[in-house]
Amino acid sequence: MTQVKSKSVFETLAAINVYDYIDKRGGLSYVSWANAWMLLKREFPTATRTIYEHDHTGMNYFSDGRTCYVKVGVTINKQEIIDMLPVMDFRNKSISVDSVTSMDVNKAIQRSTVKCIAMHGLGIGVYTGEDIPEPTPAPVELETMSPKSSSWGAVEKFIVTSRHEEFDTLVQRMSAKYKFTAPSIKKLQGVYDVANEEKQA
Repeated sequence: MTQVKSKSVFETLAAINVYDYIDKRGGLSYVSWANAWMLLKREFPTATRTIYEHDHTGMNYFSDGRTCYVKVGVTINKQEIIDMLPVMDFRNKSISVDSVTSMDVNKAIQRSTVKCIAMHGLGIGVYTGEDIPEPTPAPVELETMSPKSSSWGAVEKFIVTSRHEEFDTLVQRMSAKYKFTAPSIKKLQGVYDVANEEKQA
C-alpha cells in the first residue's frame, strides 16, 4: 500500500491563489494583513502571532538611535518565523525615531505579519524581486559634434541666437546632449565671435 505523503505547511500555503486578494499602492503589490490572516487561519486555525517588545522600554518597536523597526513572529504547528521590518512612510522610506507615531508602528507590525505569513508560504510569489535593486540605466551615448554632423546647423544657430551669454556657458549647456572635440569647439568659438562682432557693428 502506497503511503501518501502529507503536504508541509509551506506547500499547503504556497498552493493558495492569493492573486484575487492583491492590492497595489506606491507601485508595489501586496496582500492586506486582514486577508493574509483570514487565509492563514482557514488552513491552520491554531496559528498565532507574537509582537515582540523591547526588554527595557516595553515598547513594541526597537531603534538604532536614528530609525525604528518592529519584530513580529508567526507560529504554525510549533514552527515560528520571525521578521524584522523598518517603520516606513508611504514612500517606503524609514521614518526617523523622532518622528515615528503609534500609527506608523502599527502599520509596520501588520506589514511584518504579512511577510511572516509569506515566508510560511502564503503569497510568497508577491514578494519575488522586491529586494532586487532597480537596474542602473545605461548611460546615454552623446552625439559627437563636428561640422559634418546633421545637428551642426542647429548648434550654430543656437550659438548665434544665444551670443549674449558666455561661450563657455553655452558649451556647457550643450554638453548634456553633444560631445565636443577641440576642433569643433574652436570652430564654434569662431561662429560666436563673428556673431558678437556683427552685433556690435
